[in-house]
Amino acid sequence: MKQFSTCHTKKYFPPCGAGVLFLKNKIMLTLTDQKEITWFAACDAAAVPTNGGVCVQYGDTQIALFHFSRRGEWYATQNECPHRKQMALSRGMIGTQQDEPKVACPFHKKTFSLVTGECLTGDECSIKVYPVKVQGDIIFIGIEA
Repeated sequence: MKQFSTCHTKKYFPPCGAGVLFLKNKIMLTLTDQKEITWFAACDAAAVPTNGGVCVQYGDTQIALFHFSRRGEWYATQNECPHRKQMALSRGMIGTQQDEPKVACPFHKKTFSLVTGECLTGDECSIKVYPVKVQGDIIFIGIEA
């Protein structure tokens, strides 16, 4: 069975009976629990700065894609800051807090987990996170269908 990397170091194994359909520039993975994830080719790995992020557009959705090269990991989150409602998280600084990968909003320095989307500075807001996988030099982001 093919292994897919998720947005952190763990491997993703499709459940038994899952089907994979390859489409032009995207892969649709149908999961047995009735969830469908559409994988789209976001960009070449070289387009993302080392230990930094870029903004990727998927339809009307802006997604922040991060290459945490110090940890050898890739993450994707919504690009909109939940406080200022501005598309800016892809320009935020990444780091860790008690070994939890995080991004800091460039406007107000609120930090969010890159794994769960939880606000790490005590606020009740959170951000959406997306699964990421790397195939060759192409970075794919998963969107629930």
